[in-house]
Order: sequence, then structure tokens, then C-alpha cells
Amino acid sequence: MDIEQADPAELAALREAFAVDGGGDAALGWEAVRAFEAEHAVVLPEPYRTFVAEMSDGSLHGPPLHGLVRLAEAARNQRPALPFPLTRAWLWEEDEGAYDDPEAVIEQVAHHGSLVLGTDGCGMDWHLVVTGPCRGRLWLVTGEGALPYGVEYGSTTAGSGFAGWVRHWSRGDQWFDTE
Repeated sequence: MDIEQADPAELAALREAFAVDGGGDAALGWEAVRAFEAEHAVVLPEPYRTFVAEMSDGSLHGPPLHGLVRLAEAARNQRPALPFPLTRAWLWEEDEGAYDDPEAVIEQVAHHGSLVLGTDGCGMDWHLVVTGPCRGRLWLVTGEGALPYGVEYGSTTAGSGFAGWVRHWSRGDQWFDTE
């Protein structure tokens, strides 16, 4: 997973996955993406950056279940320039002593260093981390905790990052398929 340079194979897989969509919005274009990045003091990780610039700004049909939100909506109520605080899964109730002020960290998990790509409903939101050590990774943030997504975390066979997440969805696989 290269979050600095767009991999042509990943871009081709994204084009294929969303070609049948028919419900996507027009791509933003590079000027709009650079303006978003300047406004929010971040550089979006690849291949998501190229996806919104050249392919589609959102999609009515997954991933996730209720569609991929537009970039502007993904940043609503977020502070993407502040670092995402986690590097490992955290279930709030099972690990109450993990932080001195868990409520503050939960607030940071929900709003710092990420964009909310969309929801699978019932408070299960998919975040793309744009700042911090997990930059470029997908996280599932729920009312119970936050889980990193990708084969290296052990709960899925999916590749890391936006392209791996989309590829897994486009094959119809369950999100967490190794549990």
C-alpha cells in the first residue's frame, strides 16, 4: 500500500468497482482537491486522493452499505489536520483504564485525523485516516470501539487502505471474514 503515489493497478480496480455504479457523483477535479487539502491542512492519501479528483466524489452504492459520501460531507464535523489518536483496536468498555481521560480520546477517535467515508448503519462508521501513524488506513468506529481494517490486523483477508477496502466490498466479501 503506497499512500503517496497512486498505483495504476489500484486505480484500475477502483475504476472497475465503480464503473457499474451509475449513481456516483462527478469527480471533483484536481483544483478542488488541492483547495480542500489547503483548507483542511492535509494531503489526502492515495489512491483516495486520485479517486475523488478523477473518478467520483461519492457513490450511492457502497461501500459502505449506505454509500460513499462526498468529500465535503466526509470532512463535516471533522478536524482532519489533528492526528488520529489510535494505532491499535480499542473497545472502550473492555479497556477502560487504557487512557487517563477516555471520553476525550473517544472524541478524538471520532473527529481527529480522519474523514468519515460513510456508514453501515447503527453507528458503524468507516473512517479513512488522513493524519497520524495510521494515515491511509481504514477504521471502523462504532459506539463500542474502533477497529483498524486490513489483513495486517488479523480480522480480514482484505488488503489495506482505500483500494483494499473497495476491492473486498466489490467481491461481496464480509468485512471481517477471518473471525
